[in-house]
Amino acid sequence: MKIQTGALIATLFLAAPAFADDLTVSAAASLKEAFQEINAAYQKKHPGTNIKLNTAASGVLLQQLAQGAPVDVLATADQTTMDKAQDQQLIDKASRRTFVLNDLVVVQPKDSRLKIKTLNDLKAATVSRIAVGNPESVPAGRYTKGALEKAGLYGTLQPKIVSTQNVRQALDYVARGETEAGFVYRTDAVLAKEKVKISFAVALETPVSYAIAPTASAKSKEAKSYVDFVLSPAGQSILKKYGFSSAKGSKAK
Repeated sequence: MKIQTGALIATLFLAAPAFADDLTVSAAASLKEAFQEINAAYQKKHPGTNIKLNTAASGVLLQQLAQGAPVDVLATADQTTMDKAQDQQLIDKASRRTFVLNDLVVVQPKDSRLKIKTLNDLKAATVSRIAVGNPESVPAGRYTKGALEKAGLYGTLQPKIVSTQNVRQALDYVARGETEAGFVYRTDAVLAKEKVKISFAVALETPVSYAIAPTASAKSKEAKSYVDFVLSPAGQSILKKYGFSSAKGSKAK
């Protein structure tokens, strides 16, 4: 079913006419609002460029790209997905960069009275549902699975886990009170601060780092320019506004 869905999305992409001044950016779901503002700022400096923003779980974005979707820039919420894109020669390896950092946090509904301060607290009988992105395609889910496995809790908590298609869906479940807790990025929690509260930050062996690169099939001459803008003081300032931390534009590899 995943392949069929990806193929359908890729077909829809291909059905849309592409023009020389079009720039299609596929970005992780957690980047949506920040990239909307970055795109507006970029278009203001480059009025002849029309940016199309496509957001989804990083694994879904990779699948779309691999199936031929016309994408000029790929931005993922982890290095693993970008590694796969690089291994498949789908990106411009030389232009790949780590451009921003984030934190994985556990959130609860704003009005929750449950005391959840550690991963062990999720074992309580009062916590029956925990929203977590599908680790097969959602980086936040992969980070979560790794943290729970290290704590020896993944098997114990598995019956409580509600799998989601992306990190924003996990956030929505908590915001609507459909789950007692959920694993999301700090930036997501900040956006929904009226509906959720952060319980604690999750310690990770591998930092939550985002990667960006022009694709190997990029048709727009603006692809590298766009990546440079995201890494520029102007782009980084916008990302910081949304709660991301700077990675100083270092190379991912």
